[in-house]
Amino acid sequence: MTSLNINGKQHEIDLPEDTPLLWTLRDHVGLTGTKFGCGMALCGACTVHLDGAPIRSCITPISAAAGKKVTTIEAIAEDNIGHAVQEAWIALGVPQCGYCQAGQIMSATALLKTTAKPTDKEIDDAMSGNICRCGTYTRIRAAIKQVAAKGVNKGVTKGAAK
Repeated sequence: MTSLNINGKQHEIDLPEDTPLLWTLRDHVGLTGTKFGCGMALCGACTVHLDGAPIRSCITPISAAAGKKVTTIEAIAEDNIGHAVQEAWIALGVPQCGYCQAGQIMSATALLKTTAKPTDKEIDDAMSGNICRCGTYTRIRAAIKQVAAKGVNKGVTKGAAK
């Protein structure tokens, strides 16, 4: 039995410890916002936060998440920065097909939690593990910059304007 804190709630999971977190979230907890893309941590569709850091849930065993906080797209709006990212995504019409967008939002939120005013390079580096088949990269960058310009993440010091 593995105890997981997912979106602030404890879940007792009766699965082998090497079960990927993605399938635990989707098939056993019922949180289907996290998507399966490639199964090899190459596309970013399965991105969730583990203690605030973006990880690929398709290759992360549940044993690695035990005793840590897992946050999925279903709960990201409860975070001020995550909510602002979602609003910017809507305002700028970022999604086309939308399949990759949960992972994109999770990666963007993690970046903005650590970097107040990310440069284009910092955005590209943080988002490089997330593939968008529709090619909405310029809108993704614009949405991240919009959130940073609003100062929602004003407590963050790295990358702050001097």
